[in-house]
Amino acid sequence: MRKPGKVSADKLHFMGDDLLAYSPKQWNQLRGKTISMVLQDPRYALNPVKTIYQQVEETVKLHQKLSHKDRHALITETLLSVGLPEQSISRYPGELSGGMGQRAMIAIALINNPTVLIADEPTSALDAQLRHQILELIITQCAQRDMALLLISHDLPLVAEYCDRVMVMYQGEQVDELEAKALPQATHPYTRTLWTCRPNASTYGTQLPVLDRTLNFKGTPYAN
Repeated sequence: MRKPGKVSADKLHFMGDDLLAYSPKQWNQLRGKTISMVLQDPRYALNPVKTIYQQVEETVKLHQKLSHKDRHALITETLLSVGLPEQSISRYPGELSGGMGQRAMIAIALINNPTVLIADEPTSALDAQLRHQILELIITQCAQRDMALLLISHDLPLVAEYCDRVMVMYQGEQVDELEAKALPQATHPYTRTLWTCRPNASTYGTQLPVLDRTLNFKGTPYAN
C-alpha cells in the first residue's frame, strides 16, 4: 500500500494464502486476474486518451498469452456480453454515456475470469433505472462465471435485493454482520438508523431520521 496508507491487519487471508506475505510479482498476478474491481465512476476510472478496446486489451496482455486473433475474439465477445454495441468498442470513454462506460469497466474486470469481483459503489453515478440494469448485469455475469461478488455500497435497499450477507462498517471497523434479508429487522443501532434513513412512499413529506454522530458505535454489540 502506498504511503501514507498502511495495513493495520496482522494477516490478510484469501483462499488459504496470507496476502500480506505476497511479493510484488504475486500481487500483480492477483490484481485483475484472481481479484478484479469495478469502480464508482467511469469518467474518472477509464483512461480518456485510449479507446475502450485498447483498455480491455491492456488487461488481457497482462495476464494471458494469446494470439492477436484469439485476443481480438475474446475482447469482442466480452464487450458484447456486457451489452456494449459493437460500434462502441473503438470509441473513447468520453464518447460513451455513464451506463455504457460502466459496462466497459465491467468488461475490463471480467476479461480474465476472476474468482472474486469487488464492485465499489458501481451504480452511484447512475440514475435509478440504470442502477438495476447494471447490477442485474453484474449478478448475471457472476452466476455464469461462478464468481463471488463483494458489493460495497451505501444503498441498503439495493444491498438487500442483490446480496446474501451484509457487513456494516463504521469508521473503518466492522460493527454489524447479518443476512441481507434481515436488514429491515436489524438490531444494531447504526444499521437500524441507516436502514430507516432511506426515503420511501410511506415517509413522503416527513423528516427522515438523522444519524446521531455523537454516539460511538464502535464496540457496540450486535445480535443478528
